[in-house]
Amino acid sequence: MGPPWGPVLRVLRYPAAVVRDWLQGEIAVRAMSLAYTTLLSLVPLMVFSFAIFKGIGARADLHFVLEQFFRPLGPASKQLTESVLEFVANMRGDVLGSLGLVFLTYTVITTIQKVETSFNFVWRVQHARNFVRRFAEYLSVMVAGPILLSVALGLLGSAVHSPTARWLDSIAPLAWALTGIARILPYAIVSAVFVFMYMLIPNIRVGARAALIGGVTAGIVWALVGKIFTSILVSSSTLVAVYSGFAIVLATLVWVYLSWLILLLGATLAFYVQFPQYLPHGRALALDANAHDSIGVSVMYLVGRDYQSGVAEWNAARLATELDVPAAALAPVLACLEQAKLLVATENECFLPARDPGSIKLSDIIETLHRPQHGRAILVGSAVPAAQELIAHIEAAVRRDLGDRSLADFIGGA
Repeated sequence: MGPPWGPVLRVLRYPAAVVRDWLQGEIAVRAMSLAYTTLLSLVPLMVFSFAIFKGIGARADLHFVLEQFFRPLGPASKQLTESVLEFVANMRGDVLGSLGLVFLTYTVITTIQKVETSFNFVWRVQHARNFVRRFAEYLSVMVAGPILLSVALGLLGSAVHSPTARWLDSIAPLAWALTGIARILPYAIVSAVFVFMYMLIPNIRVGARAALIGGVTAGIVWALVGKIFTSILVSSSTLVAVYSGFAIVLATLVWVYLSWLILLLGATLAFYVQFPQYLPHGRALALDANAHDSIGVSVMYLVGRDYQSGVAEWNAARLATELDVPAAALAPVLACLEQAKLLVATENECFLPARDPGSIKLSDIIETLHRPQHGRAILVGSAVPAAQELIAHIEAAVRRDLGDRSLADFIGGA
């Protein structure tokens, strides 16, 4: 459709797809799970960050970060910030004991794993990082994150108190501009954190454009929802009257849930920006029987061919691009071949034949692809005997026609 409605409708497809995925319920459930685990791991995570901030002499930055996150809770934000910081100050190894430290460490690791799992779900990624990559990347983020945040806040603080800033503040129009920048600065930092998470956490290469659009949009929505949430809390005397002292706990839980929900919806938008071919279908993607078989054989051909050439560069994303199928539709095929020990994934998540291509029979590949999907319950009905004989005859004909041809023979013949 041409202007003026064509471009508008093409843009509106993206929020429509995000809302459709949200209404399906899976993203909301994952946001609830993350809200619960976040409340469990907030204090130990702050302890780790506090130790790093203290080591670089930036203890006040943690107070600023917490205060900005809890700001939508209105007057209770200061109380919550002080309470969390008090918990952090009281977290000592001699008080907790070894069992307490193990539990708190477990909650932090569990939270990070759930975040990665949720992002992989949004990005239709079936394979999570292996243990070595998880440990190295989680540790680097937990160490580098607070340091980078502290450096950014320190530079901003120095810029605000610099002679140039004071001179600009003395000029009325520029002073108004600086005041506006100061107000939106916390939300700009939130958007930058969202962009960073979108690019780093999913186990797939996320484009800078997709992450930027998703992160900035999620940051703007987070700010708007925070304003609305604050106004509701301030004006709602009924909530305080009904829940009394428990109101602050309830409000905190709801706000943490909304924050995760916005973050996951922003990731969904980033996914659709990078892969617009998913827009009409959402998660309802599958290959028919013929495509399933041909794609499976094609995967074995490509992986086996390059393996014989001494190359191992076929990962799930590259295979999906080469075969022109969505990664979500390709994932069951790869899982089927891996389960049958025909493919094996390396540490960098590239695929190799599980054994020498000369020992992999084509008939084994076909039979594997015809098996029920792994992880599903298998039902055996009472088919008509004539139908059973026909299927057995077809399978025998396939084995007879293929004979002892191997994957190596197929690659050489092709």
